[in-house]
Amino acid sequence: MRSVTYSMSVSLDGYIVGPDGGFDWSEPDDDVFRFWIDEIREVGVHLMGRRLYETMLYWETADQDPSLDDAMLEWTALWKPLPKVVFSTTLSEVRGNARLASGGLVEEIERLRAEPGDGDIAIGGATLAAEAAASGLIDEYRAMVHPVLVGGGISFFPRHERRVDLELVETRTFSSRVVYLRHRVAR
Repeated sequence: MRSVTYSMSVSLDGYIVGPDGGFDWSEPDDDVFRFWIDEIREVGVHLMGRRLYETMLYWETADQDPSLDDAMLEWTALWKPLPKVVFSTTLSEVRGNARLASGGLVEEIERLRAEPGDGDIAIGGATLAAEAAASGLIDEYRAMVHPVLVGGGISFFPRHERRVDLELVETRTFSSRVVYLRHRVAR
């Protein structure tokens, strides 16, 4: 069965964006960006909400930017063909290799898990991840922890009144002092 993963950059105090909505502190250096490239190779489909979809739209045409370096071109070549499912109540259409979700998140994940296919089902965005976590659908939490305290914003971790036991399966520290933590949900 395909795993559902939630992977994003996060501040040390647990936020994916700060109180002003900014996330410039999470811009990856070359080593971290290379890691993200390797991780996206393992993804078979990416689920995201409207905000993340709109942020990632840049990569749908980024290969036309002559200033892109080889790593960014490689990311673009992997991202563009990757199937994406967008959950939104305000968008009426999406671009690139994306489609609007036709049902709820739980139904979409169950359908994707039942289909033949390779690669993880990746969830991007805290709101969508919170919904998946509340339904017990996340198999792995992957946090790229940046050495910064932002003091508030949108939390990486869903806030639910239930305990979730995790097993640490991988760590990595980058020269930029960013730490990758990969935890599997203990079932």
